[in-house]
Amino acid sequence: MVPPSPRTVSLVTLGCARNEVDSEELAARLDAGGWTFTEDEDASVVLVNTCGFIDAAKKDSIDAVLTAAGDGRRVVAVGCLAERYGSELAASLPEADAVLGFDSYADIAAALDSVAAGSPPEPHVPRDRRTLLPLAPAARPHAAHEVALPGHAWLPQGATRRRLDDAPTAYLKLASGCDRRCTFCAIPSFRGAFVSRPPEQVLAEARWLASTGARELVLVSENSTSYGKDLGNLRALERLLPDLAAIEGIERVRVSYLQPAELRPSLLEAVATTPGVAAYFDLSFQHASASVLRRMRRFGSTEAFLDVLGRARDLAPDLGARSNVIVGFPGETEDDLAELERFLVAARLDAIGVFGYSDEEGTDAAAFDGKLPTEEIQQRVARVSALADELVAQRAEERVGAKVSVLVEEIGEDGVVGRAAHQGPDTDGVTLLTGADAGRGSFVPAVVVDSEGVDLVADAAGPAW
Repeated sequence: MVPPSPRTVSLVTLGCARNEVDSEELAARLDAGGWTFTEDEDASVVLVNTCGFIDAAKKDSIDAVLTAAGDGRRVVAVGCLAERYGSELAASLPEADAVLGFDSYADIAAALDSVAAGSPPEPHVPRDRRTLLPLAPAARPHAAHEVALPGHAWLPQGATRRRLDDAPTAYLKLASGCDRRCTFCAIPSFRGAFVSRPPEQVLAEARWLASTGARELVLVSENSTSYGKDLGNLRALERLLPDLAAIEGIERVRVSYLQPAELRPSLLEAVATTPGVAAYFDLSFQHASASVLRRMRRFGSTEAFLDVLGRARDLAPDLGARSNVIVGFPGETEDDLAELERFLVAARLDAIGVFGYSDEEGTDAAAFDGKLPTEEIQQRVARVSALADELVAQRAEERVGAKVSVLVEEIGEDGVVGRAAHQGPDTDGVTLLTGADAGRGSFVPAVVVDSEGVDLVADAAGPAW
């Protein structure tokens, strides 16, 4: 084996879309610092951007570090797991040459230089990042520049992201952190308080993404419905959407991570009716039983959630809707589970993620009584997952005969594959185009002729719309 160049790096990203944006920021900083990107097996240093959300994600992150720690390469762990556990993770995972928190991102090239030289920085010492910014959202913009905020590094004079692929879809971060205090979630403790990016920065980065070939922008954050509250403008997102959609080269804008309790009528209308914005509602319901939602420190009920969906469908009958739900939450009864199932049947969602509850350190729910046995949680997950699979397949079948605009993402042996407006990237299924003669990144009008599970088959050779 030929020894790797001393300043070559590969990057492994786990977890959510926000992490993908953070990885592109890290890549730009490493590029500027003289590091050369290469394939995993050729790199002298492997940078693993970890996820620290739930147990399965933590395990995947640790496995990625262990896999990378071979053939004499050095491994550096960054990201949420590294931020959350820091020195504790370093002590339990000696295969990692360094464990770095968000504060290291600004000087990541220098940190990797130290690792390559055999004198890595001291492991990150975790702290509750909610305490790093003022409690009042209105005071945060004045203090945010003093705190490391991954994904906020855009500068007006130039890009501080390095696109790691040439996909026609690109994620664009609206904000970081979260002010909600859901009893099952530890994210605010390691991602910090909610901080919006100024609209002019979001627009500047969007224009740059368009110049790199992006045709669809997917807006991400921990809670997009909160965008602008710390900027003194609770309607900032509905005012931003038309400007994003008007950028030359951008043909579709998609908003993700909406909180049902914060989905004000003006934002609902903007998502449903703004030209160039996908009528797509990624709503974080989590459950539908009012009593379970209260224990989760969330709000809503079956009727309230169906009302939200109904008002949205009045404006955009063919909208896309997806959600995630947690089953087996402490104290969840059979009646609660049946109420969740009743909601899912009535909601007509296009995609449903089903997760079993597990304790997260530092959360209120970890100390709740009424815990269900692991085997019972697994059985409930299987039960609701089976129902969810059936329901999303039915919803896909309902779309047969509908007109769709499909963004072509892949052209391969299986044909032309893309996504319609109701299909978010990675999780919501795809559309196989027949009769299409289109390049990657094209938007193709087509008519749905069949469905298979959550996926669609659409004919692009039929009569024009």
